[in-house]
Parts: sequence; C-alpha cells; structure tokens
Amino acid sequence: MINGTPAAMTAEFISQMQVERTALHAFIRLLETEQQALLNEQTDQIQTLAVNKTQMVQELTNLVNARRSGMLMRGIKIEPGSMEAWLQAHTASNLPAWHEIQQLATHAQLMNRTNGELIQVKMRYNQQTLTMLHNATHSANGLYGPDGQPSSPVSGRILNSV
Repeated sequence: MINGTPAAMTAEFISQMQVERTALHAFIRLLETEQQALLNEQTDQIQTLAVNKTQMVQELTNLVNARRSGMLMRGIKIEPGSMEAWLQAHTASNLPAWHEIQQLATHAQLMNRTNGELIQVKMRYNQQTLTMLHNATHSANGLYGPDGQPSSPVSGRILNSV
C-alpha cells in the first residue's frame, strides 16, 4: 500500500522503477539468448525460451500496470511527458533511471521484432524445403518414391534394349 506522504510515495515509486529496470535487463538477456538459439538452430532450447519469454512479458506487463496505477493514485495523468514532469518535480535525480527504462523498453521491442523476423525467415525456408520435397516426390522425375527409396526416372524405353 502506498503511504500518503510525498517522500514515501517517491521512495516506493523509485523502488518500483528499479524493479522494472532490472526486469527489462533480464528480458533483454533472454531475447539475446533466444536470438542465439535461433541463429544456431537450437530448436529444443527455443521452446523453453518461448515459455520463459511469455512469463517475463507477463511480469513486465504487471510491473508497468503497477507503475501506471501508482501514477493514477498520485494524481498523475498518464500522458506523454507526464512521467518526466513528475520526476523532475519530485526526484530529478531519478530521471536517468527513467530514461534508461525507456531505452531498455525500446531495445527489447526491437530485439523481439528481430527475433520474430528470424522465426519468419526460418519458417519460410522450412516451408519452401517441404514444398520442394513434396513436389519432387510427386513428379515423374521424383527423387524418392512413396517408400522413401530413391526412384529412377520413368521412361518408355527399357535399358539395354535396341
């Protein structure tokens, strides 16, 4: 519960900001690990990372919602620039921490978008490969027969015949 004194409100709010900043750092490390797993095609690790990522996104969402609720409880309207103004008025020394949170959030969004693009590229490549193999198995000059064994091209001529 937030105490009504300005000093207590400021201290609790700054504490919440530090928790959010720490969570963003951890999320970025997770995204970096995910990116390496995608680049190195470590499919087993990717599934585990996806579960962890979902949990961390929920945690970050809860932290942001708590910060916004705290702002509303303090009478701060959630509009662009209101956080900066409040920090400037109540605890200007913590503006760098707020700027870092903003930069970390932007960096996390970019990394997540990049990882999503990597996943899309890999999915397109896999789909193209599957399509090529599917087409090859169903064409007259297919590489493999239905039994998975190499098939030779069908021709109207019997080998060694004149």
